[in-house]
Amino acid sequence: MVSFLIAYASWSGNTQEVAELIEETLTSNGITVTTYRIGGGIAIPDPRQFDAMLIGSFTWDQGATPDEVKDFVADIGYKPDNVYVFGTGDTQFGGDALFCHAAVKLARFYASGYEPLQIEQSPRGVQEEKVIEWSKGVIQHWNYLNE
Repeated sequence: MVSFLIAYASWSGNTQEVAELIEETLTSNGITVTTYRIGGGIAIPDPRQFDAMLIGSFTWDQGATPDEVKDFVADIGYKPDNVYVFGTGDTQFGGDALFCHAAVKLARFYASGYEPLQIEQSPRGVQEEKVIEWSKGVIQHWNYLNE
C-alpha cells in the first residue's frame, strides 16, 4: 500500500485548507495519508516511513519561509526522496516575484521533480480544481517514478 506524509504550516488556515483538499484527493485515489501540522508540538513523523512527502508552507514577510518550516526541515536532518511542495501566498505582498516564494525555495531545496503548487490565499473556487488536478498529477508523477 502506498503512503504519503503531508506536512504543512498554516496560520490563517489557507495552507491547512489546501492540505485537507490534497489529502481528500489522495485518499480517494487509494493513497494512505498521514497529515502532520508543522509547529503543532507533536513529534515529527519520520519521512522514511512513507513513499513520498508533501510539504506545504505559506510565504511570509516579503518571500520568506516561516521559521517553523525551517525548523521542521532542519529537524528531519536529511533530504527525503520524492518530495512534493505546495504553498499559499498573496500577490499583494511582494508581487509575482515573491508569490509563494517559500514553496519555490522548498521545491528547489528538495530538488523536487514536480512543479510546486502555488495558491493565492485560499483554495476556493477555480483554485480548488487547481489543487485537485495538482494532487492527481502528484500521483501520476509518483507512479511514473516507481514503475
